[in-house]
This record gives sequence, structure tokens and C-alpha cells, in this order.
Amino acid sequence: MLDQPAPANDRRALRVVIVGHVDHGKSTLVGRLLYETQSLPEGKFEQIQAVCSRRGMPFEWAFLMDALQAERDQNITIDVSQIWFHSETRPYVIIDAPGHKEFLKNMVTGAATADAAVLLIAANEGVQEQSRRHAYLLSMLGVGQVIVLVNKMDLVGYSDAVFREIEAQYRAFLEKLGVYPLTFVPIAARDGLNLVQPAPEQMPWYRGSTLLQALDRLEPAAVPADKPLRFVVQDVYRFDERRIIAGRVESGAVSVGDRLFFAPQDKESSVATIERWNAPPQASAVAGESIGITLTEQIFVERGQVAVHEHAPLIETNRFRARVFWMGQRPLALGRTYRLKLLTQEAECSVASIDRVIDASTLDASSSIRRAVARNEVAELTLQTRGVVAMDNYDVNPVTGRFVLVDDKDVAGGGIVFGGRYVNRAAVRSENIYWSEASTTPRSRRERNGHVPLVVWLTGLSGSGKSTLARSLERELFDRLMQVYVLDGDNVRHGLNSDLGFSPEDRVENIRRVAEVAKLMAEAGMVVITSFISPYREDRRRARQIVEAGKIRFMEVYVAASLAACEERDPKHLYRKARAGEIKGFTGIDAPYEAPLRPDLVLPTEELSAEACVERLLDVLLPRLRLDAAEYEI
Repeated sequence: MLDQPAPANDRRALRVVIVGHVDHGKSTLVGRLLYETQSLPEGKFEQIQAVCSRRGMPFEWAFLMDALQAERDQNITIDVSQIWFHSETRPYVIIDAPGHKEFLKNMVTGAATADAAVLLIAANEGVQEQSRRHAYLLSMLGVGQVIVLVNKMDLVGYSDAVFREIEAQYRAFLEKLGVYPLTFVPIAARDGLNLVQPAPEQMPWYRGSTLLQALDRLEPAAVPADKPLRFVVQDVYRFDERRIIAGRVESGAVSVGDRLFFAPQDKESSVATIERWNAPPQASAVAGESIGITLTEQIFVERGQVAVHEHAPLIETNRFRARVFWMGQRPLALGRTYRLKLLTQEAECSVASIDRVIDASTLDASSSIRRAVARNEVAELTLQTRGVVAMDNYDVNPVTGRFVLVDDKDVAGGGIVFGGRYVNRAAVRSENIYWSEASTTPRSRRERNGHVPLVVWLTGLSGSGKSTLARSLERELFDRLMQVYVLDGDNVRHGLNSDLGFSPEDRVENIRRVAEVAKLMAEAGMVVITSFISPYREDRRRARQIVEAGKIRFMEVYVAASLAACEERDPKHLYRKARAGEIKGFTGIDAPYEAPLRPDLVLPTEELSAEACVERLLDVLLPRLRLDAAEYEI
């Protein structure tokens, strides 16, 4: 890596990442720009010239960048180099990101810390796949300030028409991403044209800014002091008799006396003091400062938590939607465990569903059902974490809305959070809510009913036969004088869940509510039969957890039928509408269904009649509903 000392200048350096397709001239651009701005270390230019002469090689500006021998040997840049240079107005840090497809991770790493980006396109090759992919990643990372350089204009005869055609084509693509470049500049990096000085002789038709003029018009990233407070806990130290919570104010401001809530867990206390290293205490701190705080009440706080004000909470959840760019050697797959890192939080996680895969170079979305995301693909998916994680939607706060995924020990993916719901803590919290203890015990309910409570969870594709079997089973149990009720998917959406749609997150909430209701009804002593597609294994696993947390038995029954059979039955004509594009996100057509891996019972409705299925159900269920002998003795 070519490192140079930072210039002695009080102004903060603007960090600019340079990206582009391989061989479109990034290293040549940077080398020539350093030379034109007289930013090279003394003697560096002559040193490279001498090396080239000894080796019998023609001098190239890229050699100034490709300082590592390994890079020269491979003729590609293999790492992110950070180089200082300066204009007359301010210092810059250039982040040179490799353009080769294999090194997209380094490009993302460089872009994640940049204030602005320079996108490079070779005039003789035009817009390439990597040109589009890099633009997509920049938009994901929120790099909003962009300059586009059309390089190698000498190879197209300095053609105005070629430049305009590339500009029109690339500008149209960027607009789809919501990226609006500051300017397009035609350059010949090798000859230094339009980098620092204009080139009226070669390109008289261009009267816009040079690259350096365009860079000087960029704005430094604003410190997010006006956003809600996000104080990220790095560690807790005991010093003298005080417990000092050390961390960084990522956004907003905090003052002595503020009431803070530490998410997740929502323990609360007030700020007693704000401490700084080797500096007197002050009454407040703002975004960008690393500080320590002490609290008036000694509560347990640990690394990973985030302090917020009550009126501006975080999203606290163990399940959320995200847009992920995957760079791992192995595909990002359903069912595999990964490690999520968000701020100072770490949690094991898995992919609950892959909702959409996007081709970053064409922006086309795949409608097929996917179980994995391949390397260099972008996907919208749902992540399930072990434990609650605090976060923001990326469009609300980029710092707290992005994360990385670690596969084994390799940082293999990065993503942003979107669509999460914030809960107004002040609105939902009440000091007058208590848990009511029942005077009728579960045992007395079982004794009166003559059976134990239980939840029978029927899952399967639409049209597989769930509702038919649920109603038949209900009749059979009712005739046996049992307390039984069917929770049907359509019925609950008429009332309890009428506010939910069919997006992945709404489906998650739909199943959660049904599980909670089923648990309450079972606690009342009933046999509850649910009839829901419930397409995701994670949702069904969580439903089981909810029910079994109340010491209620749970029985998962897979009503199995092929998609072809369900489409042929199509009792509600839903498949026909889905195939016609009238219904989006329909399970089995353009949304996944994850069959149970180890259900308590499988009912193959293509092979057995409804009566035979119910008989099989009763054979398994009735023994589980009988009271234990000890309970009869009461």
C-alpha cells in the first residue's frame, strides 16, 4: 500500500473513492493527478522512472499507485490504497478501489468510508457491467456525491458524440438508483487533460469543470448532530468509585441530566456527568465525539447497547428486512448460521427468507424462488437473529442502519436495514398494566373438560386441504364433547389481523399474533386447530416456542400436496390470479414455501381421502389429549 503522511492542514480532508471497471484507468488517473497537483513525495516520480528504465519498461503513471511488487506482477491493483493530495482550497484522501470483479469487497470497504465518489468509464469501451455494479453499491452505501469521468478520450478522437452518448446512457442508469452526478467530465488521464487544467485544444466543445474544480465543489459529509441521539456503548470501565460508560456519539447530542434508555433491554437512567480523556468535564457532547458518561442510577450496561432518548427510539427486533450484497465464497443460504455485526452489537443470525434477488448491473429482479444468494448478487431478504438487536432503518440513520455478515471468519456480506417499524415507547408504556393471575387453575380446567389443551398447527400450500381437514377434525372432537375451535387464516384477517398485508414482514406478524391467540385459547383449556399456510420454518418454530412457553403441547402437521395438485384444485381461484400477475408474493408462485423438516405428522392429501387423513390425525392426536392417570385421581 502506498502511504503518505497527511498534510499539515487544519481542514478536514475530503475522502473520495475512485471506482470503475478494470483497465478503465483508475491508477493512471490517480498517478497523474498527484503529479499535476504536485502532491508526490519528493523524488518519487524520478524513482519510478529510474525503475522503469532499469527494467526496460515504458513509464506508466499507474506505477505510482501500484507500488507493491505483487500488484505490478499481476498487473492489477489488489488492495485499497489511501493517498493524500491537496488542491489550493483543501486536502483530500483518495481511496483507490480495485475494479476487478474479484475485489468488490475492497471496493465496498473503501466506499463505506467515503464522502464522495469518482466513477470512471473508458470512452473506448463505454459503460460496462462493473460500471453499473459499482454505481449500485455506491447508492446502497449512501454515497450521494458523485463525479463521472469519461477517460481515454484520446482513443475515440476526443469525440463529443461518444462522450454525450456515454453520459446519456449512464445518467439514465444512475437516475434509476436515485443517484444524480454533480457532473460528467471528459478526460485523458494519461496526458493529464481536464484533470487540473482544461484541454481546449483537444476538446474545444467541452466548457465544463476540470476534475479538480469539480472536486473542490464537493461538500464534506455533515456531522449528524441534528439526528436523534445514538450513543453506542464501546465498553464500561470502573474508575475510582465511578462506572464510566465509554462510547461514541454517532448522531444527535447528549447532555447532563438527559434521561437515557439503553437498547436493547430498555434499562433507563440519567446522565450524571460527561467525561473526556485529559479534558475537563462538559455539560454536553455531540455527534462525532468519543466520550464517557456516568449515570445517576447504577444499572447494568454493556458493550453493544445503544443509548437513546425516549422520544426517538430505535427498532428493537430479532427479525428484520434487509438489502444485502453478498461477496462470500460460499452462497448465502437459508438455514446456515452467520454472525451479524451492527455497531458494537454481535449476534448469530440466519436467513429466514429470500424475498427478491436483484441483478446489480441491470436492476432486474428475479421472480423465481431462491434458497441461496450467490457471490456478487444483491438480495432483499429477512434475517432472524438470536436475541434482540437494536437498529435504525438506513434511510433514517445510515450509521445505525447498516451491518456486515460474517461467514465463518470471513466478512462475506454487507447490508442495510429497511422497512422496520418503530414503537412509540411513551405511547405504549403504561404504569397501570399488571399480569392478572387466574383463580381457575389449568388443572381444574383439564378436569372439567376431560382433556388436555393442545395446539394443532396445520401448514401447507393454499389448496392442500388444510381448511377441510381442520373443520372435519373440529367436528370429530366436538362430537367427543371436547372444547375445540379452529383459527382459520382467512377469518383472522377479517378482524384481528385486518391491518396486515401479505408482505414477508406482515406474514411474520400474522403468524406471531395467531400463535399468541392460540396460546391464550389453549390456556383456557381448549384444543386449538390452526389452518395457515405459514410458509416459513422460522415462523412455525417461533409459534411453537410461543405456545410451549405456556406449557401447552404443540403439534405440527404438514398437509402435503404438490404445487400442481394445489393449482388444479384452486378452490379460491387464487393461483389463476397469481399466474396472471394479479396477486404478487403468492406462496408457491413467486414466494417460497418451506416444508417442515420434522413435522409431528404428514398428511399426503393427494394419496389419502379427507376421511382417511382425519382418521390418521385422530390416531395420533387422541392419545395426546387424554388426561394422565394422576389427574383423574384428583
